[in-house]
Amino acid sequence: MLPELTAEEFAAALESVAIEVLDAVGVQGPPIDALEIARAMGITVAWDDRQRGRGRCVRLGGYRGGPPRPTILLRPEPRPERRHWATAHEIGEQVAHRVFSLLGVDPREAAPNTRESVANHLAGRLLLPGEWFAADARACGWDLFELKRRYASASHELIARRMLDFPPPVIITIYDQDALTLRRSNLPGRVPSPSEAERQCRQRVHEGDGPDRRRDGAGVIQAWPVHEDGWRREILRTEVDECC
Repeated sequence: MLPELTAEEFAAALESVAIEVLDAVGVQGPPIDALEIARAMGITVAWDDRQRGRGRCVRLGGYRGGPPRPTILLRPEPRPERRHWATAHEIGEQVAHRVFSLLGVDPREAAPNTRESVANHLAGRLLLPGEWFAADARACGWDLFELKRRYASASHELIARRMLDFPPPVIITIYDQDALTLRRSNLPGRVPSPSEAERQCRQRVHEGDGPDRRRDGAGVIQAWPVHEDGWRREILRTEVDECC
């Protein structure tokens, strides 16, 4: 976030630019196809299996000597979610200046990594637009699997992290191969260690194949297994009682 702005101002500008991009290309609801958005914006999408990163934007010579056109070069990825994320990030790079303009910030005076951060935030909002996502999430009780079915181009992790942008107060926890790899809350202050109820809920989905849901005091714990051959991931969403 830009240091002179509030989190609310920054988030509002990001949401505004993301929905502006989607409106301009006629996207009216999920799932979001980032590659089609790029093409609708006049950006060519091509593949480059030699590059190290997942995606980068360049300007290539136009057809028959025409003017250079922006082109997103993608590294071939087996997961479609990675292709969509890489493309959405590069679109974010292209429109990041709109965020700076809305906020009245000169990008030349921002920290060197600010544009990259803005592009990352925009990518998440392009694939999971705030107004749509919040309404769908509340309607399905924040069910990760249901949201994944609706927002198929976004990864499970991206969807889980996006839950932190909306009330109520929650903690998102991710385990990979039995190791805790992410634990983050949308409340200020130190995030507490997983409770016994959370550990039990996670263990149940780790050993089984289906999601689990249980109440812990005033909050609700939801857990989902994202299991594949050779890899076991569990994602938890824990509602937090602010009074505790």
